[in-house]
Amino acid sequence: MAAALTASQATLRRTQAQRNRLILANARNDNRDWRVNRRERTRRLIELGGLVVKSGIDQLVDDDRAVIYGLLVEAAAKVRDAGGPQQIALWRRRGARAFASEKETNNSAPKNGSGGGA
Repeated sequence: MAAALTASQATLRRTQAQRNRLILANARNDNRDWRVNRRERTRRLIELGGLVVKSGIDQLVDDDRAVIYGLLVEAAAKVRDAGGPQQIALWRRRGARAFASEKETNNSAPKNGSGGGA
């Protein structure tokens, strides 16, 4: 009796694991409009958060979200001012230089496994 119960429990665990894998696979392939829009929004938010981290602001302010939000609110206020287009142009140039500098740094760094040696 105990052996049959143990076998049934093992079968149940395998069945539940397979069910969970199927549910996750269906979720990944769900192409309903609201799901697609949600995935796109999530990806955009992650990318924007990555820019905050890439800029180093999070470390400069010890990950204080109020300070980071305040910086962004201040930047939005500058864009709304009369000098907005000039400010955007300045930030675009700085950002493009930072991306180019990072790309150059990444291209000149040795790749894993290609650093020489015996």
